[in-house]
Amino acid sequence: MLVVEDDRKVAAFIQRGLEEEGYAVDLLHDGIEAGDQARLIDYDAAVLDLMLPGRSGLQVLRDLRARKSDLPVLFLTAKDSVEDRIAGLDAGADDYMIKPFAVAEVMARLRALLRRGQPREVRLRVADLELDLAHHVVTRGGRRLDLRPKEYALLEFLMRNSGRPITRSLIIEHVWDIHYDSVSNVVEVHVNSLRKKVDRGFTPPLIRTVRGVGYMISDQEP
Repeated sequence: MLVVEDDRKVAAFIQRGLEEEGYAVDLLHDGIEAGDQARLIDYDAAVLDLMLPGRSGLQVLRDLRARKSDLPVLFLTAKDSVEDRIAGLDAGADDYMIKPFAVAEVMARLRALLRRGQPREVRLRVADLELDLAHHVVTRGGRRLDLRPKEYALLEFLMRNSGRPITRSLIIEHVWDIHYDSVSNVVEVHVNSLRKKVDRGFTPPLIRTVRGVGYMISDQEP
């Protein structure tokens, strides 16, 4: 997720809500920096303020659209006139919210935008493991699994790349949004925790270690 908001308290509030939902977040406070980043990174969705230093939210929106035309974008702004809302939506935003806001509503609107943007991919499946993207529910063999937010994010990333080995550095960057530290064992800890929930008591085991590379999820024997 990309969040561009120059009020640092508001930005931190949004970031915390997204991270509690399991998303990795790039948080920026300047329109110029956001425009540069938008041209480099393929985001899943963006939350933008309209009034930003350097470049406006409308200009950042154009940068994002140039990279990914169907990217879900939510404007979150203090500009509350009907004319402002019309201008934001006509410029290409998918939704428009007025400050002050309830973070739970922001999360709900983003979930709705992501569902709308991915109508053919509501569920991910590997063997009898199913991840419901719309409701953040994971089941295996029809039994619901209770996952923490980072476990869910890790599982989703592995399932989106099922059958393909994923490096630890790529997992770190996507799920934790930090640079890879070869000393840290955060990936191993979460993979082991996820294995206990996804594979224990089920056949076959789906989460596999790929020696010298990282991990992958697959129902095919290595």
